[in-house]
Amino acid sequence: MYAIIETGGKQYRVSEGDIVTIEKLESQDPVTFEKVLMITDGDKVTCGNPFIGSASVTADIVGHGKGEKVLVFKQKVRKNHRKLRGHRQQYTSVKIKSIQVS
Repeated sequence: MYAIIETGGKQYRVSEGDIVTIEKLESQDPVTFEKVLMITDGDKVTCGNPFIGSASVTADIVGHGKGEKVLVFKQKVRKNHRKLRGHRQQYTSVKIKSIQVS
């Protein structure tokens, strides 16, 4: 059984026991995701329009961290103008406990 959830403007395919890296959340334990787009249980597929109202996914927070550094380099031709900026996106790791469908 797996589900597709939406959080932080992105969609993730999760199943029970998975550890998923998502956009940073405030520390509240456990976390419940209400925006469930699709649930698959064997051959039975349930799709939402856009979300399944009676479904939810619960997870425990494992930890917080920062991703790899992304460098952004800008240069203007023949102007001797250069700019180098770095960015490290913050994330939260969650472990999926259960997928409920009512």
